[in-house]
Amino acid sequence: MDLALLRTFVTVHRAGSFTRAAALLGLSQPAVTSQIRTLERQLGRPLFLRQARGVTPTTIGDELAHKAAPHLDALVEITETGLDEDSSSRTLHLAGPLEFTSERAVPALTALTRNGRSFALRASFGTAEETLEGLAAGWHDLAISTVRPRGALLSATPLCDEEHVLIAAPRWAERFGADGVHPAGMSAREQIPVIEVHESLPLVSRYWASVFDSRPVTAGAVVVPDLRAVLACTIAGAGMAVLPRYLCTAALERGEVTALHEPAVPPLRTYFLVVRSGTLALPHVARAHEALQQAAADWS
Repeated sequence: MDLALLRTFVTVHRAGSFTRAAALLGLSQPAVTSQIRTLERQLGRPLFLRQARGVTPTTIGDELAHKAAPHLDALVEITETGLDEDSSSRTLHLAGPLEFTSERAVPALTALTRNGRSFALRASFGTAEETLEGLAAGWHDLAISTVRPRGALLSATPLCDEEHVLIAAPRWAERFGADGVHPAGMSAREQIPVIEVHESLPLVSRYWASVFDSRPVTAGAVVVPDLRAVLACTIAGAGMAVLPRYLCTAALERGEVTALHEPAVPPLRTYFLVVRSGTLALPHVARAHEALQQAAADWS
């Protein structure tokens, strides 16, 4: 049996789509379709059921993927390490959310890039959807996402939980703390202005739903598409914001901002490390994956 056909088959099985598999393999969609049909003729059995969106493997297709994929992954590992035993020449392409990747992930990987020890590093930033699509298409080697992907193409490992904190400059806390006003009980007239990363107020809305079981009443908003800019505006007294604790811990300790509310169970957001299935066999991807997990054990 032609190994090229099996490689195409496993890629389609993991991608769940001829179109996505073609992008991963650098082939045209008709070429992928032709190879799958050739393999099906050789086996005398259908491997996929064609649907409006993508394909679903048949029972025979699942059995073949289960048997063939580990061996193909092992061949990839042998090829990658055999052609390039010095892994310092490898480049790791990392993608994730701007602030978390910049503040936590990239610094955690610097030890593996120092003096060319393991690999060169290239980082890019985007939304969870953009990041996972880029990973699936082969543009990235490793992704950090707040969304756990579905399907067999991508494999996700929980990395860490991020605690969210409702903060404001001390003058706002003094104003409402003195009156004993609960943040969720503020009227539209007395509401602190909101600082957010998007017009839809995703962080504040998620916090209100989780902690107060309600929707926030807002008196206006400053929208800046960077959490570090949100923190700067909050310190400047522009209003209240919901931020990851790691990002505002220093400002809290310095008294530049204060927590408006300390719920018994704070809202959490989980980050995942995501790779294309089988690529953890590649040494530079495996080293980065392990390094981030070790670093996350000390993050709080």
